[in-house]
Amino acid sequence: MAERDQGRVFTGADIATGAEERPDVCVVGSGPGGAVMAARLAERGARVVVLEEGGAFGPSDADMREATAYPRLYQEHGQRATSDLAIAVLQGRALGGSTAVNWATCSRVPERVLALWRDRFGSTLTPQALAPHFEAVENRLSVKEQPEDRVNPNNRVLWDGTGKLGWRRERTLRNVEGCADLGYCGMGCPIGARTSADRTYVPDAVARGARIYTNARATDLVFERRRVIAVLADALDPRTDEPTGRRIAIRPKVLVLSGGAINTPALLLRNGIDLAGKVGARTFLHPAAAMIGLHPAPIDGWSGAPQSVVSQEFAERGAGSAGFFLEALPVHPMLAGLALGGFGAGHQAIMSRLARASALLALAIDGFLPAEEGGRVSVRPDNRIALGYHIRPEIWEALREGCRALARVHLAAGAEVVLSLHEPPVEIRGEADLRRLDDAPWIPNRLALFTAHQMGGCALGRDPESSVVTPELKLNAYENVYVVDGSVFPTSLGVNPQLTIFALAHWAAEHVGAAIL
Repeated sequence: MAERDQGRVFTGADIATGAEERPDVCVVGSGPGGAVMAARLAERGARVVVLEEGGAFGPSDADMREATAYPRLYQEHGQRATSDLAIAVLQGRALGGSTAVNWATCSRVPERVLALWRDRFGSTLTPQALAPHFEAVENRLSVKEQPEDRVNPNNRVLWDGTGKLGWRRERTLRNVEGCADLGYCGMGCPIGARTSADRTYVPDAVARGARIYTNARATDLVFERRRVIAVLADALDPRTDEPTGRRIAIRPKVLVLSGGAINTPALLLRNGIDLAGKVGARTFLHPAAAMIGLHPAPIDGWSGAPQSVVSQEFAERGAGSAGFFLEALPVHPMLAGLALGGFGAGHQAIMSRLARASALLALAIDGFLPAEEGGRVSVRPDNRIALGYHIRPEIWEALREGCRALARVHLAAGAEVVLSLHEPPVEIRGEADLRRLDDAPWIPNRLALFTAHQMGGCALGRDPESSVVTPELKLNAYENVYVVDGSVFPTSLGVNPQLTIFALAHWAAEHVGAAIL
C-alpha cells in the first residue's frame, strides 16, 4: 500500500474505518530507538511504518504548564510508578518518546560498562564499534557542551559545591539548537529548540517515505511458527486517549520493537512471549533521591537549562558497593509540592521559599553487583503493566551516601539549610548534622524516589539461556523480530541513557537492514 514517496504522520483522528499496511518493516515506538531505525531503514530504501501510542505534539502545543504536560506527554498520564509506589517513573509517551520531554542531557556509555557487557554477557558493542555511530547521531542532534556562562543558578550550586570540595565535575553535553534556556524541557519545548527524535529522525524518516501512526497502541503480535506476520493496533482518540474501535493492521517482513524498557517487555508478555521468564527481568532504574538546599539568594530553579552539570566522583566505589552520580533537577511547583515533605503549615512554609530552593539529585547505579537482578516488568490480569523493584541494601546505602554528598555540596555552595525528601524531612545546617541521615528511614515510601532512566527487561547476551536478544538484537527463538531500545541493556549505564540508545539504533540498523533488503 505504502510507496516510499507517501511519507506522512497520521493521528488517531485520521483513522476513520481502520487501516492496513504491508511494509518491509514495522517499528513499534518512535523514541530514540524507533525513530533512528525508521530513518535509517527508510534511507536504505525500505518501506517503513511506525506505530506510536502517544500523540503528535509540536512547539505550539507546549503551554509550559505541568497540569497539561504530565497527563498529555507521560506514560500513564504521569502516574506510572513501581508496584509498591516507592519509585515514581517519569517516562515519555508521545511522538519522539522520552526524548520529547527529557532534559536534553547526552552522555556516551562509559567504556568500563561496555567491557563488563563483553566479559559477562558476550556483547560485541565496543567503543570502537560504536564510535562512528555516536559521532553520526551527535552531529544530527547538534550535541554540544553547555557553555559555562549559561549554567543556571540551580546547576551552579552543583558546579560550585563540587569544585570547593575538590570533586570531579563537568558540564553536560546537550542536544539543543537555538536553545533559549527557558527551563521547561520536561513539558515540551515551546520553541522547538531541543533536537529530540520527533524534531530530527522522525522528519527524516517521513521525508524518505515512512508512514507514522500516532495514537496507535500496538496490542497483538500474530505469529506463524517463529515469524511475526502481523501487528495489530488500536487507534486511540487524540482527545480522550480511549480506543475508537478502529484497528490498524500492519503485515511486515520484519518487526522492530522500540517501545522502551517497560513497554517492550510488556507487549511481548501480553502476547505470550516470556522466554522462560527472562522477558521483563533485569530491569534497572537508576533510582534517584534528591536533597533540597535553601540558599540566601534566589535560585529560580524553574528557569534555565534544567541539567547542565554532572559529577561522576562516586560512580565507582569499589567491590561490593553501588556507585552513584550527581546531577541537578529543575524546580517546578507541582512536582516540588508532591516531593517536599511536611503537612499543612510546615509544607506551606517550605513551598513559600521555593524561589530560593536548589534541587540536586543522586542517582544510584544498579545492575553491577553480584547476582543483582534489578526489577521485573510483568502484566496484571487486567492487562495493565506492573513494575516490581526491590531496592537492595547496597542501593539504599548508595542513596544514603549520595544524599550525604549532596548535602555537603549544598553547604559548600552556601546553603542555609538542606532538607531531605524523607517524611519527615531531615534538616541539615552544618557538617555536624550529616549524621542525622544515618537515623532517617531508608525504606520504601518514607523517602521520595524517582526514575527517569528505565533500562533492561530484554537483556542482550551471547547465551540464549540467559538473554532475551542476541548481540545483534534479534529476539531469541524468533526469525524476524528485533528489539532496539534501552530494554536490551543488561545493566544500567551509570549515565543518562538517551544518547546511547540513539547510537545503538544507528548501529543496529545495519543488522536489521541486512535482514530486510
